[in-house]
Amino acid sequence: MEVKVVTEGFAVSSQIFLGDMDAIATLGFKSLLCNRPDAESSDQTSFAEIEESAHAMGMKIEWVPVVSGKITQEDVQAFSNSFDRLPKPLLAYCRTGTRSINLWALAQGIQGMPSQEILDRGKTAGYDLTDAVRMLGR
Repeated sequence: MEVKVVTEGFAVSSQIFLGDMDAIATLGFKSLLCNRPDAESSDQTSFAEIEESAHAMGMKIEWVPVVSGKITQEDVQAFSNSFDRLPKPLLAYCRTGTRSINLWALAQGIQGMPSQEILDRGKTAGYDLTDAVRMLGR
């Protein structure tokens, strides 16, 4: 697991495993947001297993599964709703973190975050969000 900080209250990560949960709690995350469908690969931990561990540790968790490379407006809205509702700091994860940060970029762009800020925050976290900004029509 590699946690990449995007904002003070938001970070993204590649797939997390049960063995990562103590480290996630130690880092101070209050919530998790999974953007990966179950059974996308044979090596991933299921959402139900992560959810059970998160609840046992007192963390909130929600599941907004998104098919890789096929983000829809409905996906962005569902992500945005969860993002707004969940306590911060929040860690969103998928296979590599790319889906999660793109969902964040699209949701923030719709809410008015300037394109350059989206690009800068993505770059700082190690992601190129040019395509997300293009999807926003900017």
